[in-house]
This record gives sequence, C-alpha cells and structure tokens, in this order.
Amino acid sequence: MTESVITVEHGAVAYDDRPVLRDVSVRITPGEVVAVLGANGSGKSTLVRAILGLVPLNAGRVTLFGTPQRRFRQWWRIGYVPQRLGAGSGVPATVAEVVASGRLARRGVLRPAGGADRRAVAEALQAVGLTERAGDPVVTLSGGQQQRTLIARALAGQPELLVLDEPTAGVDSASQDAFAEALRGFVAGGRTVLLVAHELGPLAPLITRAVVVHEGTIAHDGAVPEPAGHHATPGHEHVHPHAPDESSGLWGS
Repeated sequence: MTESVITVEHGAVAYDDRPVLRDVSVRITPGEVVAVLGANGSGKSTLVRAILGLVPLNAGRVTLFGTPQRRFRQWWRIGYVPQRLGAGSGVPATVAEVVASGRLARRGVLRPAGGADRRAVAEALQAVGLTERAGDPVVTLSGGQQQRTLIARALAGQPELLVLDEPTAGVDSASQDAFAEALRGFVAGGRTVLLVAHELGPLAPLITRAVVVHEGTIAHDGAVPEPAGHHATPGHEHVHPHAPDESSGLWGS
C-alpha cells in the first residue's frame, strides 16, 4: 500500500462540549488534489485545522507522512494558507519579504538566505503572477493579491503537501485564475493538495477527489459531486436526492 500523506482515523472535535467533527476517517495519498466541501458550519475547516494540529482531537488520531501528528517535526514538508488572513498583518513588509518568510521553516531562522532561497521566492512570485509587485508594500495590494501573496509564501517553502483553507473565497476572478494556474504547476510534480472550498470555480478541473463534510461527518468521499459545479452557483436551488428534506443541500450558506 502506498504510504499516505494524511490519515485521519475516527477523528472527533468538540468546542465547549458541542460536537463539530464526529468519527471522521480520511486517507490522502501522494499526488492527490482533494477538495473538502460543505456548507458553512459543516466542520470542513475544523477538519483541516485538526489535521495540522491547530485544534486538538477529542478522539481518534492523525498521521502525517506516516508519522503520528504528535511526533511529526518536518513541518517544512507542509505549506499552509489560512482562511483570508491579511498578508501584511499590520507590518510594513513588501510582497517579496512576506513570500521570503516561507523559506524559514526549510532553512532555519539563523541561517542567512542563499541563492536557492532567492530562486524559490522568485519562482513562487511568478507562479501567482506577482513578480511585478515584489517590491510593493503588501498593504497596497487588493484582497485577492494579498491572498496570492500568502499562497506564494507557502509555495516558496517548496512543500510536498499544500493545504489551503478557502483560498478563493471573496477574491476577484483574476486571482482565482492565478490560484488555479499556481496549483496546476504545483501538482505537475506529483505533489499533494488539500483545500477547503465552498465553491470550486476555476479550481474544479484540478480536483481529483472530493470529501463532503455535512454536520460533522463525511457525507461523500469520491468524485466531485454535481452540486460543486453549476449547481453551486449563487442563487441556484437544488434538492439533493440523499437529503430530500434539506432545501439547501450540502452547499448551503
């Protein structure tokens, strides 16, 4: 059996005794591009944060690259793009400086940047279409461009696994297209992507598998279900056959 990149076995998470994830099991192997889909509040972002150890499990276990999460130390192998956090964070940094910070986990804080680091930063900026903005303060960028900066920061670390939490939510179409192109280049080398999404948009052709989270459980694990395409567009109403009493189905707001 191929060694998994991510394995979740019977994972459960609760906030203040309120169950958010219940008995979730998922396995992701190298080269897959997996979309975690579901309505707001379904638990999809919590699942990703639990995988990364950002929220604790109440039950079950997570394995990363064959190592139990609690013993995993090779975090440079994972690039993480959080959900819509400002790339500048109030610091007057340039785009290139923010992207360069993505190299720290790989080279270490004390070692100065070298040629490999500079090349990786340049390639990451090019991948997201921000080469011309490298010297600009991040605070001068649009929301979509700031999100592209965060993706470039993750790419600069040259990870084997890229994890993105709703990377295209609320950003312009040009940035969505740039995300898709950057991911296309990333997965071309056989690397792995796990992304949380409400709608896939231009990322849809890249997805090899979908995991649908519904009320804290896995409702579907396999091919991208039809609602993630044109049925997920704003204003479309669709009653899913497996949930006839839910007017908004799995894709509600």
